[in-house]
Amino acid sequence: MHQIKKEDKGMGKRKILITCAKGIPPFLKEELLKLGFPVLSETLAGIETEGTIDDTMRLNLHLRTGHRVLFLLREFIAADADALYRAVSEIVWEDYIDEDGYFSVTSSVDNPTIRDSRYANVKCKDAIADRIKEKRGKRPDSGPAQDRVVVNLYWKDDRCSLYLDTSGESLSRRGYRKIPMTAPMQETLAAAVIMATGWKAESHFINPMCGSGTLAIEAALITLNRAPGLLRGNYGFMHLKGFNEPLWNELRSEAKKKSKKTLGCRIIATDIKGEAVEAARKNAATAGVEHLIEFDVSDYSETAVPEGRGIVILNPEYGERMGKMKELEGVYEGIGDFFKQKCRGYTGYLFTGNLDLAKKVGLRAKRRIPFFNSRIECRLLEYELYEGSRKKK
Repeated sequence: MHQIKKEDKGMGKRKILITCAKGIPPFLKEELLKLGFPVLSETLAGIETEGTIDDTMRLNLHLRTGHRVLFLLREFIAADADALYRAVSEIVWEDYIDEDGYFSVTSSVDNPTIRDSRYANVKCKDAIADRIKEKRGKRPDSGPAQDRVVVNLYWKDDRCSLYLDTSGESLSRRGYRKIPMTAPMQETLAAAVIMATGWKAESHFINPMCGSGTLAIEAALITLNRAPGLLRGNYGFMHLKGFNEPLWNELRSEAKKKSKKTLGCRIIATDIKGEAVEAARKNAATAGVEHLIEFDVSDYSETAVPEGRGIVILNPEYGERMGKMKELEGVYEGIGDFFKQKCRGYTGYLFTGNLDLAKKVGLRAKRRIPFFNSRIECRLLEYELYEGSRKKK
């Protein structure tokens, strides 16, 4: 027999799991505490807090480094697929999903009786649809699209946790990156990297090799205190029964009021490729910050670094392709020269997934902060560039 907790009707305070990329929990934790949420536990790729379904709206609107905001419905024991079906069908799905609506099921499954997680998804989906048909006389539609109600199943051995994914699509998809270019950095990772530098908006932000502009755009959004979720028009919570639309509109309007209009610093983004700068400019326009970023087509070594203080941050290629390494060695050496000759008084940062190439910079890193870009283990290397370190050309 499966053990199961008595269904807690209504949507009171529950556990909320916020997922993120590996390496990001320290920055996600900082954000949660600033928003006034408790940190109940921390994993390699997520943080558990608590709150109501209405609280998930605030989290989706304001979090820069989280991927998904998962609202816990129930934890239970299920040894196999039949036990899973029985437990899932006891939840009052008719309170959450409209019979004329649509939902999808996503999962992370590690159970000895399940060879393919898609089978667990189907059992879960059937239990939900059968329950709603029994109570409301009609089955809702379901499929793979995550643009409406999303149910998330976490099943490890015989322990199950079932969540409403209130984000739907990942929060890394802010909605501004219409032109991604090659190997772009995710928005959530870019935000965490900027937070890791400790950059304060009264000093300049220089981003040579800007690619599709994600670092510069995230820097502008952070400086303006503009909630990242304002750019998106669709979340999972909007499709749940009882969606509190007046509160959502109020939260959005409050966030807009707290957003600044101007910067107290310069944000400069350059790339040697004209099409990258054009893409970055268009993405910045979609994000509403194009007028605040100074874009220019130039080699990183020719990037204008204004007098004063700030950070210079580069995200060069890592050289995953064979035959590229020799060419990249010269690029990394050149970055070291650029730091020494043009960036005195600034703090230099290099984000890379290739530590052998990073040695070619020829400077001692003061800090090495671990991150993951997709599955590649990376480091954000920090270099102090003292006033006296500029060499005369």
